[in-house]
Amino acid sequence: MNLLRKDPGLATDSFYEVRAECTDVPKTKFKIKSGKTLSVRKWRSAFSPEGYLDIGQTLGRIYRGGVHPTIRGEVWEFLLGCFDPKSTYEERKEIRLARREEYVRLKELCTYMFPLVGSGKFITAPVITEDGTPTQDPIVLLEANHEKLMTPTAQATCYPKEEDKKIIQWKLTLHQIGLDVVRTDRTLVFYEKPENLGKLWDVLSVYAWFDKEVGYGQGMSDLCSPMIMLLEDEADAFWCFERLMRRLRGNFKCIGSTVGVESQLCNLANVIQVVDPKLHKHLDYIGGGDYLFAFRMLMVLFRREVSFGDSLYLWEMMWALEYDPDLYTLYEESYSERPEDAKGKRKSSRQCGKYEREYLRSGAKNGETLPISVFLVASVLKEKSVKLLTEAKGLDDVVKILNDTSGNLDARKSCSGAMKLHKKYLKKIKMEKPSS
Repeated sequence: MNLLRKDPGLATDSFYEVRAECTDVPKTKFKIKSGKTLSVRKWRSAFSPEGYLDIGQTLGRIYRGGVHPTIRGEVWEFLLGCFDPKSTYEERKEIRLARREEYVRLKELCTYMFPLVGSGKFITAPVITEDGTPTQDPIVLLEANHEKLMTPTAQATCYPKEEDKKIIQWKLTLHQIGLDVVRTDRTLVFYEKPENLGKLWDVLSVYAWFDKEVGYGQGMSDLCSPMIMLLEDEADAFWCFERLMRRLRGNFKCIGSTVGVESQLCNLANVIQVVDPKLHKHLDYIGGGDYLFAFRMLMVLFRREVSFGDSLYLWEMMWALEYDPDLYTLYEESYSERPEDAKGKRKSSRQCGKYEREYLRSGAKNGETLPISVFLVASVLKEKSVKLLTEAKGLDDVVKILNDTSGNLDARKSCSGAMKLHKKYLKKIKMEKPSS
């Protein structure tokens, strides 16, 4: 009988310790399960003696049981396209060293422009005005000069008026990054240490300079925080975050008064209209046809809907399902493009994630690839459809019903629901095509 007993799994809360006084934090549902979770042994066995990775044999296990926390950082580097699974240990070592050197150069440039970068400190008050004049706010003077409090006269001498518009724009974001850093994952023991907060601020500040088109937007700190925790080397954390932003940077791009994520909200509306026309019609009728109530879910990938540990589990399941073996090559060849803009080459479906394989089979890869996150939101709405149809009389009701999922979302169930909706969506649009 013992052989038939289901493995209850090992809790993972000890890997992401919560501060003792934070008692209302959602419990992590994800557990390490023997035979399901990608273990250290299984991960190591997927490499050849030279270092080639058979990533196809790991993707199913990641989807079924997630990744063991001790190897999460290095697995994510492959899932996000930092490294090519077809590369050797030696080739990856060279790439890593080159990237670390590039990060040092980027950071040194940022330190030259604003000496607080790399000091372990950060600021939460504006340091510059829109015309390039340094601010003389006492809070800025205190934060920006940690060795001694400088006078306004000394501040003006130390930081003359800035003329370069790109530098002004960058400096205008630094305090906003600081404000978000102190609010990010504040329930975790890891961020009780000031040096970890400083590291998060440094990475986001360097990224804002590195990707000037996007800069910094609220929500990026939620996306970057896990990288700081999982990858010890700051440069490695930066490049892992940069790869994640290749997927998501479009959401943060602002064109006039329009935020990029609005195109994903439009995609969500189209998906719901196809898979559940009745629900879409109702949401449109009560003023929710723009789906702005789903804004947060798409921007920070469900970080507020699940515990910290479960959000990591959800992310790696999504990336395993979406995995494209050409990801590294696509990023290297087309630096500024998002991965879906460069699709089309033949590839081994065995090395692809299940979601990616569905697209390949459907023949829909020539059009725009909808990210699995859109179907995840759709699956949450579908699960709440009865309640939304019967109880939602206005947008406030929709928000209230969806807020009930905060901290209670089942990552595994949501991913499974997203896959079913994705299959249904592809089938329906394929049926509609001949008549259009």
